[in-house]
Amino acid sequence: MDKPKGKKIVDRLKDFAETLQRSESITDKFTCRTIKLNLEPATYNAELVKETRKLLGASQAIFAQFLGVSVKTVHDWEQSRKPPRDVACRLMDEIRRDPDYWLNRLKELSVATG
Repeated sequence: MDKPKGKKIVDRLKDFAETLQRSESITDKFTCRTIKLNLEPATYNAELVKETRKLLGASQAIFAQFLGVSVKTVHDWEQSRKPPRDVACRLMDEIRRDPDYWLNRLKELSVATG
């Protein structure tokens, strides 16, 4: 008769803890996986920044607020004065990958004023 799943989990955790205490190699005894993500952002020039912003139908001010940067920063990107930093490029990569999702998120975050 098989052990209950809870008992199997507890037994394996004890085995793991004992292996650690004995300073044995974990990878020799247990299945270990390493996952690496390809997070190298695209290079964004002025035109690509503008295209990305326009995918959302956003003004520079709204796009800047959405990305967490100043309007001047977005303006500088779009005038080729400064390149966007990697973190902004990564977010723009995600916007370009699924613009409908991000457009909906932008709408959800919008608050009427006035």
